[in-house]
Amino acid sequence: MVLNILVICDVGNYFKTVSKFVKKSKIHIINFPKDGAGIYTYDEDYELFENYKVRDQVEKINQIKKKFDLAVVMGAGERIAYLADLNFISYYVGRDIDAPRFIKNSKEIWYNEPLHKLNFLERRFYKKTFEFAIAHIAPTWVFEHLKQYSGKNIKMDLKPIDSTLFSENSKPLIKKKEKFSFFCPQRMGIPKGTDILWEALKFCKSDFEILQVDWRDNGTKEENLTSLRLRENLPHQVKLIPMIKRKEMPSYYQWCDAVIGNLRIGSFEYVELEAVISKKAVINFTNESIKIVFNGEEIDSPFIPKKNDPKTIAQIIDKIVLSNQFREDLFEKEYKFVKNISNPEKAGEWWDSLFEKEAKSHSSISKKSSKISQKFRMLNFLIANRLYYKKLKRIIHDKRDT
Repeated sequence: MVLNILVICDVGNYFKTVSKFVKKSKIHIINFPKDGAGIYTYDEDYELFENYKVRDQVEKINQIKKKFDLAVVMGAGERIAYLADLNFISYYVGRDIDAPRFIKNSKEIWYNEPLHKLNFLERRFYKKTFEFAIAHIAPTWVFEHLKQYSGKNIKMDLKPIDSTLFSENSKPLIKKKEKFSFFCPQRMGIPKGTDILWEALKFCKSDFEILQVDWRDNGTKEENLTSLRLRENLPHQVKLIPMIKRKEMPSYYQWCDAVIGNLRIGSFEYVELEAVISKKAVINFTNESIKIVFNGEEIDSPFIPKKNDPKTIAQIIDKIVLSNQFREDLFEKEYKFVKNISNPEKAGEWWDSLFEKEAKSHSSISKKSSKISQKFRMLNFLIANRLYYKKLKRIIHDKRDT
């Protein structure tokens, strides 16, 4: 029997990739409206909510939920599933759990300003939302945060790469190359280690260029100002290029000579894996205390450097530029690792197994809570948000008066 799985919110096209490789499940994804960076980073083949109104989104899910056996959510999809009374699995990828909404003034460790400034009622609502999930799942470094809060947590380090999109056979970008060229498609900001890279470039002795996508953090005021300073103070090796649509990414990987990934969090993200599958060597900081599990065993990440001080990074950049042998040896180690950890067939099997297990434990996608309970949840959400918006208006009004 094929299980019908509803995914609400697909961050980074994760479940779009998984949907192509599951064999015992059929995944349908509904995402939030495209705006900002999502115009470029979303896959183009998604069903979208018509607007951002939570009540309309919940109504939409209530209209279609009987077609499905189980739900999986990411990001803001969690609250929609809670309000729609679903049995759902939560999958986390970063700030959705390293700065959770249910913690007062939660912030990421590299920033001083809270990411969320929510009132007590809101925090209680999001705590109940979190606890409503039937399982919580996170990979690599994200799991280190998840395990602080959940007793129903699962570590899943497979990060599937869509082999129908990313491969060594993709056609390269038609663009003149004047010197050794790195590609850096991630956002500019502290979480990505852009500040570390900028500092490292001061110590580099080789001749190269970095194509940096013109995309930066702009969530909080601190994030916005910090990333803006990084953008306004580009090292001479860095050239900005416009945002790239997802379907165009393979051509850039094929065109470049190497890729620069995350230099702060201590683990790999999707940029690094996509690049290696495209047969490019990658620079990515590895914190060896973050354990990677594959087939039930801990394995070591080959990505370097193992410490992210600027001088060490500069030395590696120069070696990659100047030594074909160093670059090829590094790539071979990375490729062997990435072929396993990003294997989409393996990820499909893993999710099929989990869906089957949870569907056996839960006879329906619905929790079957009383209608009064469901209405009370929505009422709590609306009251909490009304208080929050009143506070925002008061703050804005006070600022105008000063």
